[in-house]
This record gives sequence, C-alpha cells and structure tokens, in this order.
Amino acid sequence: MERGVHPPLVDTAACYCRVDTGLKTVAGARKFVPGSKLCIQPDIKPSIHSSRNKVIRGDRSRGQSPLLPGLPDDLAIACLIRVPRVEHRKLRLVCKRWYRLLAGNFFYSLRKSLGMAEEWIYVIKRDKEGKISWHAFDPVYQLWQPLPPVPGGECEGNPRSLRSAEVYDPNKNRWSFIADMSTAMVPFIGVVYEGRWFLKGLGSHRQVMSEVYIPESNNWNPVYDGMVAGWRNPSVSINGELYALDCKDGCKIRVYDGATDSWSRHIDSRLHLGNSRALEAAALVPLNGKLCIIRNNMSITLVDVSKSDESRRVGQLWETIAGKGHFKTFVTNLWSSIAGRNRLKSHIVHCQVLQA
Repeated sequence: MERGVHPPLVDTAACYCRVDTGLKTVAGARKFVPGSKLCIQPDIKPSIHSSRNKVIRGDRSRGQSPLLPGLPDDLAIACLIRVPRVEHRKLRLVCKRWYRLLAGNFFYSLRKSLGMAEEWIYVIKRDKEGKISWHAFDPVYQLWQPLPPVPGGECEGNPRSLRSAEVYDPNKNRWSFIADMSTAMVPFIGVVYEGRWFLKGLGSHRQVMSEVYIPESNNWNPVYDGMVAGWRNPSVSINGELYALDCKDGCKIRVYDGATDSWSRHIDSRLHLGNSRALEAAALVPLNGKLCIIRNNMSITLVDVSKSDESRRVGQLWETIAGKGHFKTFVTNLWSSIAGRNRLKSHIVHCQVLQA
C-alpha cells in the first residue's frame, strides 16, 4: 500500500492504515514479529463526510472537477473501491484526484472494512548478479507483475549473527527494541505459532540453535521440544495448525501434532515435480485460507487444508496455478533438467502475503 497526499474531499483524520514491512501481531501483547499489517479503520457511515466538513471544504473545492461526473464524491468513491485491485495502477493514471485518492490510507482502509480487500503475494527475488527485483501475484487473475524498485534493507554479504530484535508499533509509527536473545545466531527459519515467535539458526560454532520469544514476559528462552527438533524447512501456522514443507519441491507437507509433540502427519500430493533448483519450494504462506507453496520458478500450488482426510487421500485438495508467461511448464522444466540446461537464473529471497 502506498502513502501519499489525501484527496481534498476525503476525511482521513479518523483513519490509520499502515503495512509493516515484515511484522505480524503476537497474540496477547503489543509486540509484532515478521509477516503482516494492522489497519485501524474509521466507522463507515452512509455519508463519508460530516456536514461540518462539507461547509468548511465547500469554498476550497469549488471549481474542482468531481471524481465521477454527475455523482457526489461519496458515491464516486463507493464505485471506485469496487474496481478489482489489478486495475488500480490504471486508475491512478486517469487524473490527479484519482491518483491522490488511491495513494491515501482512506481508500484501502475502506476496502478492507467493507470486505473488498484482496490478498496478493509479494516476492523478492535475487538474480545471479545479486540484483534484487520485486513481483506481485494476483490470485484472482493468476498474473505476476513486476513492481517498481524500492530501497533494499537486507544486509549484504555473508549472513551475520544476530542477538537483538525490534518490534514495530503501527499505532505510534515507531520501532523499539525487545529483549535480546540469550545467544546470538544466524537465523534461517522462523514462525509465529500459538502467540510465540520461534527462530531456528546456527550459532557461532555452526551448531543448530532454537529460541522462542514470549511476549508476555518479553524474554527469549532456548527451546528443545519436538516441534523445533523436527522443524527444518519453511513453515506457517493457519487455523491453529502448524505446517512445514517436507520435500524440495514442496509437494509433501508435514503437520505438527501437539498431542504427541511430533511431526507425525503428512499431506502428500503424490505428484512430485523434481529436485531442480528452479522447482525448489522457497516459501510457504497462507493465502485466502489455503496453504500456498511458492517455488523459485514462480510456480504456485494451493493446498486446501480445510478438506477432510478422505479428500486428502485422493489428492483433491492440491491445485497448481501458473502466472501466465512467467515460468516454464512442468514438461519444459523436465526436459531442461535432463539436458542439463536448467540453471537457476534467480531465486526467491523473501515472500509475503499482504491485503489491500
């Protein structure tokens, strides 16, 4: 979501909506850890503007073209918020008023409060020369599209050992430190599960380490239970369940069983794609209530984990979708692998789902 100047006839004083760049609310505390956004919306009333504001703004807006000819701005906004998100870039090119409307917090806050917000996948990729590129995937139209370059924020060079962590409070628009980890590590996977933030990485002597952040007490503790011991690949928590990738192409998923403290259950597509770097699953994220597996070649598989065990046995919950023209087909990948030409041109560094 982009920030910008608010349109003159839109009252945004009661609206606050910011996307945090990689933070997610931890239940039971005002702490945030990697992955989402917080949006505080105004109450939606039949008239967006109060009569007082209309009087004050009357002179200022006199002579200004309406958002849509023949309609009050309130009704025009009600129409524009229903335009699919994939067309929003075009809307911004219509005129300056439309651009300011879509660049402000109010527009997307209103879409969310009325249940019109759409979830998109955002991916950061790095090519062989180290160049970073950004891409967004629209699951409705199943299209990838490039995004304008933005400043990085990632440490260059070799991964560094970290001990400190910060949280972002969108209400105050401020970062603040939380307690330091008990031991420094190079983190390589993390997940929020049951209101706690789990990290796993390598210590100074290349030993595997695991820590959990407890927001209620604002401290980190080492953790050695079965959940962390069997956790090796990207994972995500959805509907109270914890899932993790279990093979290189992501076509088999493990499920954590809290009763036995083990990763004893599996969901298998029974159709594996191969072990090439291009087909390697780089991320596991939630998308519209489903698990979403994203691979380095930008192919995506959705897994409907809400379906019954019987459906899982016959493989009815797996659906592979493809962004048009953005990656090779399975057959092409297979032949390239056989011919030895399947060199990885770029790989996914980070992936996240945001709603707007």
